[in-house]
Amino acid sequence: MLKKILLASLLAAPSLLTLAQRTDGGISPQLLEKIKSSQSATPADAALRNALAGAAINQLATNPSNPDATDTYFSHEVPSAGVTDQKNSGRCWLFTGMNVMRARMIKDYNLGAFQFSQSYTFFYDQLEKANLFLQSVIDLANRPMDDKTVEWLFKNPLSDGGTFCGVADAVMKYGLVPAEVMPESYQANNTSRLSSLIALKLREYGLTLRQAVARGEKAKQIAERKQQMLATVYHMLSLTLGEPPVKFEWTQKDAQGRPVSTATYTPLEFYNKFVGVDLKNNYVMLMNDPSRPYHKLYTIDLDRHSYDGLQWTYLNLPMNEIKDMAIASIKDSTMMYFSCDVGKFLDSKTGVLSLRNYDYESLFATTFPMNKADRIRTFASASSHAMTLMAVDLDAQGKPRKWKVENSWGPTHGHHGHLIMTDAWFDEYMFRLVVDRKYVPAATLELLKQKPVVLPAWDPLFMPEQ
Repeated sequence: MLKKILLASLLAAPSLLTLAQRTDGGISPQLLEKIKSSQSATPADAALRNALAGAAINQLATNPSNPDATDTYFSHEVPSAGVTDQKNSGRCWLFTGMNVMRARMIKDYNLGAFQFSQSYTFFYDQLEKANLFLQSVIDLANRPMDDKTVEWLFKNPLSDGGTFCGVADAVMKYGLVPAEVMPESYQANNTSRLSSLIALKLREYGLTLRQAVARGEKAKQIAERKQQMLATVYHMLSLTLGEPPVKFEWTQKDAQGRPVSTATYTPLEFYNKFVGVDLKNNYVMLMNDPSRPYHKLYTIDLDRHSYDGLQWTYLNLPMNEIKDMAIASIKDSTMMYFSCDVGKFLDSKTGVLSLRNYDYESLFATTFPMNKADRIRTFASASSHAMTLMAVDLDAQGKPRKWKVENSWGPTHGHHGHLIMTDAWFDEYMFRLVVDRKYVPAATLELLKQKPVVLPAWDPLFMPEQ
């Protein structure tokens, strides 16, 4: 009797049926005929069909009269310290954070060409991410595999992408070294295979840890298992990236290449001497997310690089308030960590990001009307790439016309290694900015005292920058 009641209730509730059980929403022959009959057969359509058969969509949608493509003047600009190249790696977040620090170091110490070692910091970032995954699996081992957070962990055990949090965590904990002390290897420049192999190993280890907890192993035994697992990850990293230095000798040279001093440093001593900024407390992380209320503090669960590290906790602000802080920083010759949805409307030849670069509407005789909030909600747009915000062009009223970033795709990409974005594009596709607290108004700093709203790990804006 109970089975009959349950079956009747299921049949009476179509919302509970799986998609495979529904037949009334398919494309029937009649519906297909109606769709086909609605298509036009004009000479213009025939010409477009022929053109699209042999050319890229962006090539045909390009707006050749776009004035944004030729305007490269900026009223306020922080001098570039030299364009870097992340090669075929997902380390834009790391290059961006280090470019902000090295620009200040070059200025403060009158250095010539200089870079920090991205390999050194990336080594510890990957090790910390591995530990974050393993320890989180242990913490959640009593939940089922189809638990939303457990599922998310196994889908995202580790990647080569990241955010400013990873820069702050690794640098504050492990310090910095010059590029020549731990140079780039092939694997450092091509990180995806290494990160995918470590991720595969972590998934295996995650299952092993869950089984150990299920068997009732003591916490000490499980901690020993985790230690052995991290030793394997460390071994993989040392083979591919090199062994991180514990101490090194470095000769400081001025802008003319003349030696200033030679000394021996640990990585933390080097960081404290030449940078010495508290990356976790001196900076404020901002977001423009119009899908949620402004002037609220948010944090995204597990959106961090280290188990005991800095989690992405941001203040959601209207764009005009973020712009005011960015302008103040640029006017004071201070670059910023910045991220955006770089793939939208990018002309890679000119390095210009403009909403007028491509006219998709005319090409396909339709519109794409979703606003920024709707694009976020539907996963159509999110932060995908980090760069160093370094210039703004202001009009006579002090309003921004366009912005410029120092990219990490090498000096030949875009506009001499930089990207130029119109202010209208900035409004639509800029997401994250990290600014020094001294450029943040006192009233805005007060908002940071709120208890943050905790968003789940699978939130649309948990997107590691690549």
